Formats: sequence, structure tokens, C-alpha cells
Amino acid sequence: MQYNQEPHKVYSLIYHLIFVVKYRQQVFLDDIGIIVDIKEKIQNLSKNFDVNILEIECGSDNIHLLISVKPTLDIPKYINSVKGHSSRFLRKKHISFLRDKLWGDHFWSPSYFIATMGNVSIDILKQYIEDQRGKLSHED
Repeated sequence: MQYNQEPHKVYSLIYHLIFVVKYRQQVFLDDIGIIVDIKEKIQNLSKNFDVNILEIECGSDNIHLLISVKPTLDIPKYINSVKGHSSRFLRKKHISFLRDKLWGDHFWSPSYFIATMGNVSIDILKQYIEDQRGKLSHED
């Protein structure tokens, strides 16, 4: 495990986040570019918060993030910003695809999952997140 060092602090804060699409709609499909778009948008938004994305992958109706953060990060603010900005971005860019799947001003479910990295190694978490892409092909 690698520790980050700054003046007066040494830390390693790694979180596993899962955001689920509203109504569990299966919108993350390879052939329309929405997966690339959401990953790029979240990467860019995360830079503004000084969040390092260690791994990011989509299931058919969710996205998993493995992030490394500073102790000063306001996690609820980060989550709300990522979900809000990415929702508006995807609903605007993929309006014709999403029109019959999602209605109103929502893309994400209001809930989310968050866990700190505990007894599971980071390599196992990374592999679990990478494997989420493979699950998409088995669900069809």
C-alpha cells in the first residue's frame, strides 16, 4: 500500500463508489459511445476535486469508481457534483437514446454505495471493477 505525504500528514484514503442508473435502466452500451463519454466526464470532474481515479468501469446499469482522495475532500459534495454534472451532460449528449429510458431531469438513482478499502487488497478491488465490463456481455 502506498501512502501519500503532505506537510503534517501521511494518509491513504481509497474509496469504492457505485452509482446506479435511475430505474436500473441498462443504458451503458458499447456501441453508442455513452461509456467513453461517462468515463471521460467523471475523469475531468474528478480533476477539479483533486481526486485520483484508480479504476473506473461500467456495468449495464451502474458505474464503479475506485478513487484515492485527500483527507480534506468533502465526499458528499464530490459525489453530488459528479452525479449532477454527468447526468446533465449525458442527458444532453445522448438525448435521443435516453428519451424512452429515462424521463424528467434524472439519470442517476438518488442513492449510492461507498466503502473504504479494508481487508480486501486494492488489486482484488481493481480486478472486481474491471470484471464489471465482462458482466455486460453475459446479461444480453
